[in-house]
Amino acid sequence: MESLWPWHVPVDVALPCATQNELNGEDAAILVKNGVLCVAEGANMPSTLEAVRLFENSGVLYAPGKASNAGGVATSGLEMSQNAAHLSRPRKEVDARLLQIMRSIHEACVQHGRRADGRISHVDGAMLAQGVV
Repeated sequence: MESLWPWHVPVDVALPCATQNELNGEDAAILVKNGVLCVAEGANMPSTLEAVRLFENSGVLYAPGKASNAGGVATSGLEMSQNAAHLSRPRKEVDARLLQIMRSIHEACVQHGRRADGRISHVDGAMLAQGVV
C-alpha cells in the first residue's frame, strides 16, 4: 500500500485516528524520521503491526487504541450505569472515577508490558492485562 503521507512535517505528537491499518510502516518511518516522540491512537488499530513495531523499536512512546481509547469506553460505562440506576453523579465524582480507571489501566500496562531491557510496551501490557496472550 502506498503511503498516505506525501509530506514531511516535523511533529512531536501524532494522534492517528484513521480506520484500521491505514498508518503503515512507511508512514511510521516518516514520523520517526521527523522526530515524533509520542504516538497515541485515537481509533481502533489505525496503525499496522509493522508501524507499531517500528515505533516501539525506535523508542517512541506508543499508546495503542486499546489503552488510549479506554477513557471514552470507561466514561460510556459510567454513564450507562448511572442511567440504569436513575442516578445523577456530580461531574467531580465521575472525573475521579475516570482518573482511577485510567491510572489502573496505565499501571496494568506498565506491570505487564515491562520487557527484559527495562522498556515498557503498552501494546504487550494492554494485551496481557486483558488476558490475551
